[in-house]
Amino acid sequence: MTELFNNLVSYLHDVFIIKFDGWVILGFAAQGFFTMRFVVQWIASERARRSVIPVAFWFFSVGGGALLLVYALYRRDPVFIAGQALGLVVYLRNLYFIALHKQQVRTDS
Repeated sequence: MTELFNNLVSYLHDVFIIKFDGWVILGFAAQGFFTMRFVVQWIASERARRSVIPVAFWFFSVGGGALLLVYALYRRDPVFIAGQALGLVVYLRNLYFIALHKQQVRTDS
């Protein structure tokens, strides 16, 4: 049991202390953006008393996705790269549709 504990402590020390650098800080900042998208969605839904996806959700998605893609490229992780790159397409497409809708509403008025 003591060996298992020591191995765990050694692993955590390696991951969170030894390997801690600017890229890890970028990764945590990117993850913060991704977390904020759910926070703003939750708050908007609570206020509306129904499920709502505010525009800020998509901006946080783009910010977090872009930063995580940079981080994934640096780490050379093909699964992470593919997931973030495809996600960015969806997030940007949603922002495009939002902008297109706002433009149509302005021209119809």
